[in-house]
Amino acid sequence: MIRSFYFNKIVYYIAGSASVIFLLSYFWPPLFRAGWAVLALLGLTLLVDFLLLYTIRHGVTAVRSLAERFSMGDLNKVHIRIKNAYPFPVRMSIIDELPAEFQVRDWLRKIKLDGGKEHDLDYTLRPLYRGEYVFSDINVFAHGPLLLIKRRYIFPARQVVKVYPSYVQMRRYQLLAVSNRLQEVGAKRIRKLGHSMEFEQIKEYVRGDDYRTINWKATARKDALMVNNFTDERSQQIYCLINKGRVMKMPFHGMTLLDHAINASLVLSNVALVKQDRAGIVTFEKNIDSFVVADKKTTQMNMILETLYKQKTDFFEPDFEKLFSVIRNRVTNRSLLVLFTNFESLESLQRELPALKKMARYHLLLVVFFYNSELKSVVESKAASLEDIYIKTIAEKFAYEKRQMVIELHKNGIPSILTTPEHLTINTVNKYLELKTRMSI
Repeated sequence: MIRSFYFNKIVYYIAGSASVIFLLSYFWPPLFRAGWAVLALLGLTLLVDFLLLYTIRHGVTAVRSLAERFSMGDLNKVHIRIKNAYPFPVRMSIIDELPAEFQVRDWLRKIKLDGGKEHDLDYTLRPLYRGEYVFSDINVFAHGPLLLIKRRYIFPARQVVKVYPSYVQMRRYQLLAVSNRLQEVGAKRIRKLGHSMEFEQIKEYVRGDDYRTINWKATARKDALMVNNFTDERSQQIYCLINKGRVMKMPFHGMTLLDHAINASLVLSNVALVKQDRAGIVTFEKNIDSFVVADKKTTQMNMILETLYKQKTDFFEPDFEKLFSVIRNRVTNRSLLVLFTNFESLESLQRELPALKKMARYHLLLVVFFYNSELKSVVESKAASLEDIYIKTIAEKFAYEKRQMVIELHKNGIPSILTTPEHLTINTVNKYLELKTRMSI
C-alpha cells in the first residue's frame, strides 16, 4: 500500500501555501489559525480521497494484447484494454513499459473513465531492428475523485515479440501479384517481345490473337478456330544475394541499407514464388553466412523469412571472389542473381568488377545499389559561401560517379538498378518482371 500511494502536485501546492500563511502569521497573528485550518482541511480531504481509492482492492485492470511478431519498418498495432471497477469516474495516467530498442522514455497516455466502464487504448510502434523485443509491465495511476492522491497499479505483462523483416509489405505485394494488380504500387507493364514456349491452354480464337498460334488439329475437332495460349516461363531460379559488409551500414530513415535490402529480398522472393519461380537467398560478408537453395515448395517462404530474421553482421569487408566460388559450385542452372550491395566510388566498383563479370558469364546478374538521397538535397541547394561551393562540387562528383557506375556495368553486360532506399522494393520488382517478360532469364 505504501509503494502504491502518491500525492498529486496540488497537495504540495496547498501545503506550501499553508507554510507561507504560517510565515506571515509572525507579522499578523490571526493568520496562524487560518494556516491550521488549511492543513486540517487538507488532511480531511486526503483521508476521504484515500478511502475512496483504497476501499476497493482491484479498482482498475489493464491487459495488453499484440501480435506474436512485428514487421520491421512498418507500423504495428498495440492494444490495451482498461477497466474501471470504481463506482465513480476516475482519471488515469497509463505508462506502458516499452522495449529498450524503441528508446521511448516519455510514453504516457491520460484518460478519464466512468465507473464500471472499459476503454480500448490503441497505439502503433515502428521497429527498426530485427530481433526479440521485450515488453514489460503496465503502470496505471488512478487519481482520486478529489484529485489529491493517486494509486499506482502494476500489471505484470511481460511479453517477448520477434521482429521479422517486413512481412506486411510482403503480403501486400503477394495479394497484388496474385490478382495481377502490381501496377497499383508502381509496377510497370512491359510489352512482350514475342512469346514464351510455356504452354497454358487451348482457347477459342478472338480478334487480335496471333494467327501463327492457331492449333489446326483442335480447330478440326471443334469446327471453330482454336489457338494455343502461352504463359511466362516458370520454375526459373531467382537468388537474392545480400551483401552484409560495411558499405551496407549507412542509415536511412532509422534503418540500415542492409535492412532495406532484406525487406526488398523478402518481397521479391514472395513475388517470384507467386509467379511459380523458385526463390533462394544467399547472404555473405567475408564468408558465406547463409545459403537457401532456390525452390518453390510450400515451406520455402517460411524458410526464407526465418533465414533473413536471424541475420547478424559485423559489417566487415565483403569477399566477392568467395561469393563467385560458392555460386559457381552450388548454383548449376542458369539463374537470375539479384545482388544487393552498394558502391560509394568508381574505384570500389572496379575492384569488385572481375568477380561480377565471372558471375555474369554463367548467370544473369542484376546489381542493385543505392543512390545517396542526401546528395540530391545538397546538389540542388544554393551555395552561399565558398565552403558551400566546395561541398556542392564534391556532392556533384559523387552523384556523377554513381551514374558512371551504371554505365560501367552496362558496358560489361551487367544490368543494374540505381535507386534510393525508399523506392528499392518497387524498382527491384519492376526489374524482375521486366526481365521475366523479356525472357532474359
